[in-house]
Amino acid sequence: MEYRTLGRTGIRVSVIGYGAWAVGGDMWGPQDDRDTIASLKRAFELGCDFIDTAAVYGMGHSEEVVGAFLKETGAKAAVATKVPPKNYRWPARKGTPIRDAFPKDHVISETEKSLKRLKMDCVDLQQLHVWTEEWLGCDEWLSALTKLKEQGKIRHFGVSINAFEADSGVGLVESGLVDTIQVVYNIFEQAPEDNLFPAALRNGVGIIARVPLDESSLTGKLTKETAFDPDDFRSRYFKGDKLEETVERVEKLKPLSAKWGKSLVETALRFSFTHKAVSTSIPGIRNAKQAEENVGAGSIGPLPDDAVSELKNHRWNRNWRI
Repeated sequence: MEYRTLGRTGIRVSVIGYGAWAVGGDMWGPQDDRDTIASLKRAFELGCDFIDTAAVYGMGHSEEVVGAFLKETGAKAAVATKVPPKNYRWPARKGTPIRDAFPKDHVISETEKSLKRLKMDCVDLQQLHVWTEEWLGCDEWLSALTKLKEQGKIRHFGVSINAFEADSGVGLVESGLVDTIQVVYNIFEQAPEDNLFPAALRNGVGIIARVPLDESSLTGKLTKETAFDPDDFRSRYFKGDKLEETVERVEKLKPLSAKWGKSLVETALRFSFTHKAVSTSIPGIRNAKQAEENVGAGSIGPLPDDAVSELKNHRWNRNWRI
């Protein structure tokens, strides 16, 4: 497994981390906690040592099962979680007052609830779960996170920025206020490379790449006839003609991926941490088999330059909203 430093935090993390959204058991369909524990155990056996969860994943259940795993096994992991906006609006809408999303008392109380679910006294990284540039000059969220850090309840803090709005994090990075930025980054969504990644490198901010498999399309397993359960998040993400268009683009990638790896999954995940600005990439992992396939990509290393150059042609400027 390759390891990198998470920006200026100094925390060493595996280039493939454990994305714990789906194991919450709500927006990706039912999930057996026994499969979750098995997947976490296998991921850590293979060298994964970073877990990213959130208070809203399964309305706290993801944090609970992560906490149970850590207590049962004693595994040494860097754990990141997220504060949900008080108004529960995803993505953050421009013009939203900070008091409606991240007032100081809300940030503090939600963090304390997360610590209880995780069975931890201090979490390595706390993140705001949505962001808009208009909050950059607001003191509410910053004073809350600073207080939590002073109290020893969080070690570092960052922000998860809205999907397909990579540039919204540039000012935040340049401000020097946060330690990390979490952003959608994959073969199709390469916009973070334009401005966000260079800014992060200049300022020592760690980048956490999320959705490296494009909500499962880059596994290569979806077809134009794939039908999602109505409760599955992807039934909205790939609504209308979006599924057909995505599958067509994925099919064009399959012959290319065969030149650089065993599978499209491997190629997509290696792409997601090839850029030197990325500290870790967090694919969703729901069972031991997925742990082996996803975490295994971290031991192979970045893609070669010729592969990266060729994949630049598959950048897709889209701006989906669900």
